[in-house]
Amino acid sequence: MLLIIGFVVVLVCVIGGYALAGGHLAVLWQPYEFMIIFGAATGAYIIGNPSTVLKKTGGAVVSAIKGPRYNKAAFLELLSLLYSVFKLAKTKGMLALEQHVENPHDSTLFNQFPIFAKDHHAVTFLCDYLRLMTLGTENSYEMEALIDIELETHAQEEHEVSHAIQNMADGMPALGIVAAVLGVIHTMGAITEPPEVLGHLIGGALVGTFVGVWTSYGFIAPISNAIRSTHDSEMRYLHCIKSGLLAHLQGYPPAVSVEFARKALQTHFRPTFYEVEEATQKLQPV
Repeated sequence: MLLIIGFVVVLVCVIGGYALAGGHLAVLWQPYEFMIIFGAATGAYIIGNPSTVLKKTGGAVVSAIKGPRYNKAAFLELLSLLYSVFKLAKTKGMLALEQHVENPHDSTLFNQFPIFAKDHHAVTFLCDYLRLMTLGTENSYEMEALIDIELETHAQEEHEVSHAIQNMADGMPALGIVAAVLGVIHTMGAITEPPEVLGHLIGGALVGTFVGVWTSYGFIAPISNAIRSTHDSEMRYLHCIKSGLLAHLQGYPPAVSVEFARKALQTHFRPTFYEVEEATQKLQPV
């Protein structure tokens, strides 16, 4: 929503300011200039990126418009889930988690937490490392190194789209110049025309430079930043799971392990200690 509001502000301020200064809006409508700039940008985007990035682009833009999937309530639910998992492991042993890990979608434990249960990647992430624990993994340092490798790989994959869109933004001003140069060439071919015709042609050519720079810094680069910010925010969900798992692996009680996980969260999404305590006290035993 904030992304859309920002776009409206950019559009109204630039176009509105031009109109209020006495500019003629009709001059800005240059469809052939737009075709040159946006067509070339789209083609370059296709040439410069693999199919995996192209397929993820639309979804990444939509996610940036919607904003991060996780809010404070989602993180409070996650902390409650981790508490239930760690408590079950402490009271009944790690093997008690095996049935939930192997069939997470049918798990009575995971299904108590609908936000988590609907997140396929988070479910897989947690189950993979719980499975390693049930198989006998006890070295927290080796586990941390393995988790960090996965998180780094995941972050790189998620940032591919934002990098690609940022590259497009970086090239838009140059493509605007290309359109402007072609407009000047067209104008020189009509050099014998009266001044009012030449003025219209030159104005149209300059629109190319304007559109290239404006769309780059006013729209496309902000989209790239919004996608990257959204992905970074969502990565905290996995980092929260990581912190809890490592604390549990080091032998801390469930409440302490959850506190480790809580501290990994950004402050504006982080539930208080007492909110977590109240939520965990309401949990139903598995």
